Amino acid sequence: MSSPEQTIAFQGSLGAYSDMSCRAAYPKMTTLPCRNFEDAFQAVRDGNASLAMIPIDNTVAGRVADIHHLLPDSGLHIIGEHFQPVNHHLLGVEGATLDSVTHAHSHIHALNQCRNFNQNHNILAIDHADTAGAAKDVAQWGDVTQAAISSRLAAEIYGLKILAKDLEDRERNTTRFVVMSRQSVVPAASSGPVMTTFVFRVRNLPAALYKAMGGFATNGVNMTKLESYLRGDFVAAQFYADVEGHPDDAGLKNAFEELHFFTHEVNILGTYPAHSYRLEQPGSHGD
Repeated sequence: MSSPEQTIAFQGSLGAYSDMSCRAAYPKMTTLPCRNFEDAFQAVRDGNASLAMIPIDNTVAGRVADIHHLLPDSGLHIIGEHFQPVNHHLLGVEGATLDSVTHAHSHIHALNQCRNFNQNHNILAIDHADTAGAAKDVAQWGDVTQAAISSRLAAEIYGLKILAKDLEDRERNTTRFVVMSRQSVVPAASSGPVMTTFVFRVRNLPAALYKAMGGFATNGVNMTKLESYLRGDFVAAQFYADVEGHPDDAGLKNAFEELHFFTHEVNILGTYPAHSYRLEQPGSHGD
């Protein structure tokens, strides 16, 4: 049995894409399935796991629902990121064929990523708590009309056969994950490309967001993500942001100083090495 120090928690059942991400990023660690994101955070806080792999957004389906609300209150720190290619497969029991399937069960994000396939094959999409859990249920039902949209790993774990491969509507379907830990692990400013993630709340003033963002532009800081969401009231939005750079870099340090003039509740969730996937994208620095 693996020690907590060698355990990484994730939301979902064994065979979920989060499970695949854990195994890809930390192949020597044991994966710990959790019922929901809060349980995954709790596993780390309680010392049952040293890390948690948490999905943030997907190139097709967009932001993972509710995660931006949960991260600031998790009590954990972001220490890394991972980009996982997502290839959805239609999984069925022995005897099932593509023609026999009438219903496909999966997480809403996976179903949204495979709309064209389901429509073209007249398959009714059924929302499920998670992709691997759907595969597990399909295996237990033993019904040739019921299938799951899930991973190749889930097919292996639950003894299902792949009826159709690569169902996603778009190529390069990828999910971004962050890796979270009890302790903050901040790389040195000179260690290479790094990312900084933070949340903030603008003051209820005209053009507050515009002014708050000005410091990043004038100091040459590239902001790769900015999303707003309501938290507690309708007066001022909470924002989640990813920027390239280290808080000790002169440009980012100056940008944060300007940010504080127009905001409150600025909370840095983590500074961590940028994943190599970022450098491979068209338009990335160095192209």
